[in-house]
Amino acid sequence: MEETDIVESLPPDNSWKLKTLLVGGVVGALVGVGAAFLLAKRAEQKGQPLAITPVKGVQLGVMLAGLMRSILSLGED
Repeated sequence: MEETDIVESLPPDNSWKLKTLLVGGVVGALVGVGAAFLLAKRAEQKGQPLAITPVKGVQLGVMLAGLMRSILSLGED
């Protein structure tokens, strides 16, 4: 059995996928907690309870969709 046969029979290295998912998950969680903190702080400063209207929710969803599209385009050449 030749060395090239052994190398070709090894499974592909997919550890980069796991690392990408873990880093993305941690960064996403930190950004989410930071955004929630800022929203709560602003509502507290105004002395009003936090209220997100359906219109604001839709606007946020559209902005997040644009952000996701931008992130996906990073991998394109």
